[in-house]
Amino acid sequence: MFEIVSDYKTDTYRTVYAVKLGNTIYVLHAFKKKSKTGIKTPKQTMDLIKERLKQAQDIAKQQD
Repeated sequence: MFEIVSDYKTDTYRTVYAVKLGNTIYVLHAFKKKSKTGIKTPKQTMDLIKERLKQAQDIAKQQD
């Protein structure tokens, strides 16, 4: 799993994605970082990303 962090003006955006699932790249989640302090991604967001990763892995297995 990889994370892309991009700053735009005063905001920070993050895109988390998985690669090497067959021939497909799955974008699991993208969001605007709201916290002004700290870099930790909220647990609820991490749980959502983990669930989407599992779903992407299941889809990739079905395509093989």
